[in-house]
Amino acid sequence: MAVENVTDFGPLKELLGTWKGDKGLDIAPEPEGTEESPYFETITFEEVGEIKNAETQELVAIRYLQVVRRKLNGEVFHDETGYWIWDKKDNTIMLTFSIPRAVNVLATGSFTKTEKEIIIKVEAIKEKQDFSILQSPFMLQNAKTNSFTREFRISTDTLSYFQNVHLDIYGKTFEHTDKNELRRV
Repeated sequence: MAVENVTDFGPLKELLGTWKGDKGLDIAPEPEGTEESPYFETITFEEVGEIKNAETQELVAIRYLQVVRRKLNGEVFHDETGYWIWDKKDNTIMLTFSIPRAVNVLATGSFTKTEKEIIIKVEAIKEKQDFSILQSPFMLQNAKTNSFTREFRISTDTLSYFQNVHLDIYGKTFEHTDKNELRRV
């Protein structure tokens, strides 16, 4: 009889599957102010499984793809792919992702679990040596990301999030925010 290997995805388990939401609001910088864009999106999370680093660090990971479209015209204005990673021993959550603007983020954080929900919070800061933000020379000069935070709240079949990206853009600093509520489909 074969023994089934069941991976413990810990707090990431609740993310697995496809989620859709149409209550999104993106508040982004413009040269002379801000732009508010209502949006809808799909995020798909899939198992990767167990990963071992240097024979000692044991992680579990899930991969995801997030596609965000403006309600106004259906145009894709954000595409993000990455991995959520859990280090059970250190009880740490990591998020690594790329967007096709030549920006990559490696964030770290933690989770809390209550009777009603799981809350995952991560952050990355450009000036840190670890858990930082890597960006192209163009982005550094024209739309530099200084810090990134994201908070997920997962309860049964609802996923809500808020994220903040602190930018230097158009000669000023700006708090670029996104929030949405999604349902598992």
